Amino acid sequence: MSTIKLPTPGGQHRTIELAAPADLETSSTPSTSRIVYAAGHVVADPLLASAASSAIDWDATLKLRHELWGLGLGIAESMDTAQRGMGLRPKEALDLARRTLAEARTVGGAVVVGIGTDQLAPGPHPLKDIAEAYIEQLADIEDAGGSVVMMASRNLALSAKGPDDYLEVYGKVLDAAQRPVILHWLGSMFDPALEGYWGNSSIPDASETVLSLIESKKAKVAGIKISLLDKDHEVGFRRRLPEGVRLFTGDDFNYADLIAGDEHGHSDALLGAFAAVPRFASAAFARLDRGDATGFRQLLEPTVPLSRLIFEAPTQYYKVGVVWLSYLTGWQSHFRMLAGFESGRSVVHLADLFESANSIGLFPDPERSAARASAYFRAQGL
Repeated sequence: MSTIKLPTPGGQHRTIELAAPADLETSSTPSTSRIVYAAGHVVADPLLASAASSAIDWDATLKLRHELWGLGLGIAESMDTAQRGMGLRPKEALDLARRTLAEARTVGGAVVVGIGTDQLAPGPHPLKDIAEAYIEQLADIEDAGGSVVMMASRNLALSAKGPDDYLEVYGKVLDAAQRPVILHWLGSMFDPALEGYWGNSSIPDASETVLSLIESKKAKVAGIKISLLDKDHEVGFRRRLPEGVRLFTGDDFNYADLIAGDEHGHSDALLGAFAAVPRFASAAFARLDRGDATGFRQLLEPTVPLSRLIFEAPTQYYKVGVVWLSYLTGWQSHFRMLAGFESGRSVVHLADLFESANSIGLFPDPERSAARASAYFRAQGL
């Protein structure tokens, strides 16, 4: 099969030629020039997962993490890429984190784990209860030997009356931490429930709150992941961080520029996009480690249009694209997701993802990828 027919709106189709796999020199060792985490997804049990069940295929999920470690990438675990709060329940997220931390120790793999307050019922709660929920999850992960990413809390977004409430809750959690924490500023494009986070809908004003928190607790803050899809804001924010506090980009639209950096500094990486293009990321960082910034850009910049398509609005459904590409590249055997989340994207969107991925040579075995995509489209009656 040298071509594939892809569906288009109106029941028509387009025919594209299959591209040869990209020639990539990947690395099995972690980057020395940047800290790099790929936010991994969970593989659902294809026979049991449904809107009413979040059954996980644990063997396949952990195998996927070994694939990422084998490319020199760290794992950002139990975060929204793993459908935390969107199919993955708190007890399952903790189980996932413990399993991944245990597997990491067998290969020396890097891991950070997302924590939140999702054991609380949806809705507002007293600030004391929200802080205690965070601290409970923090203790669970630290007891398992892990370090955490303190994810944004929907409960806190509903409960806080202003910036001081955020400072109170975050201050208590950071005081309880035994290891430095990565903060996470997740924009409402990823989760509409987080509108006005940090007590202000103005990004510049919210930035002042976050920076004041980091300055007051800098010994407890390893860094902050910013996912606002605003390159200029991230660069400006990065330049104001205290020495020793890292900026982990979560900008899946502009990561190549932000990681490459400028004369004033650079961002490290904690990205869902790298779970979709892991071989490109591995090869690009191998170039950067050798001082080849041009080669880094040449490898990573072509992946940005694909990432922008994966993360197009409504952005919270980007996980569908990550799983679709994992299926097409052979990292998992099916295209099913927890809670039936795969229905969040249209068939045309999936076809567009195939075309974009094919254009950069993402598929190691294009014929197999095309056969899988075609079989799926036929099953939809196309």
